[in-house]
Amino acid sequence: MVTNKTKRPEITKSVRPKTQIIDVRDEYNEIKSFPITGELPLTIYVNKKEIVTLMTLGHYPESLVIGYLRNQGFVSNLYDLESVHVDWDTNSAAVKARLDLADFENQLTHKVVTSGCGQGTTFGGVWDELKNKNLKAKKIKQSVIYKVLKLLHEKNEIYRQSGAVHGCAICEENNIIDFIEDVGRHNAVDAIAGNMWLNDVISDNKIFYTTGRLTSEMVIKVAQMNIPYLISRSGITEMGLNVARETGVTLIGRAKGRHFLVYHGSSNIKYDAKPEPRKEGSSDIWKRR
Repeated sequence: MVTNKTKRPEITKSVRPKTQIIDVRDEYNEIKSFPITGELPLTIYVNKKEIVTLMTLGHYPESLVIGYLRNQGFVSNLYDLESVHVDWDTNSAAVKARLDLADFENQLTHKVVTSGCGQGTTFGGVWDELKNKNLKAKKIKQSVIYKVLKLLHEKNEIYRQSGAVHGCAICEENNIIDFIEDVGRHNAVDAIAGNMWLNDVISDNKIFYTTGRLTSEMVIKVAQMNIPYLISRSGITEMGLNVARETGVTLIGRAKGRHFLVYHGSSNIKYDAKPEPRKEGSSDIWKRR
């Protein structure tokens, strides 16, 4: 799917190993070889100015950098970026951009500390951009939600090996378009945003899935990507719910197997695959969690 043609930035294609093997001792005091998840600092420089250091798995660093800059409101068009060069010898990403440095400096002075893992800051302009958001989408079938959850259950490759990562995905009906794992759920979101931008993926009627909790920053990023549906196997925060109400994001949490809770946008769900009625005397599983 192709939208507006824009000049692509020149980017490197650097990849770090997802895991490394170390020796550990188990409960029997026996030595075993076991994988641990990679984690490295990546400092982003834009026109030689240091912006932020992200802690990342390092598997899609160029997409992460591009998605981060977009979701933080630093760039609004791929043409703004001339090049993105990642160098793991210096743990840095050098971005050459066509930006007004005065506007750039002003944006950097306005920060909001968030609950993000791997990140934790949003910059000025992000909140203002959301004021006029009102995402619309066609209804999503309950059966599609179940299908997406089943397909995603087969993912999480790194998590199954070593744990310590979050996974995020962009889906359409019964297809997973992209799936990325990283040490921070926000990194995974930004890397997918970067991939979508680079590959001209249209966000209409797409579903975004994350293994992490639905905080305000997570909902903001999905709203910025113009994705109307956000699903998580975890819960939500008060601010996350408020942002969803403001932007029109349909928010579905605690989604696992055939269970889910719609926190916002229930009118956008077509309940075509209701589970069998609960047995008399059985309690709602969510009340026990």
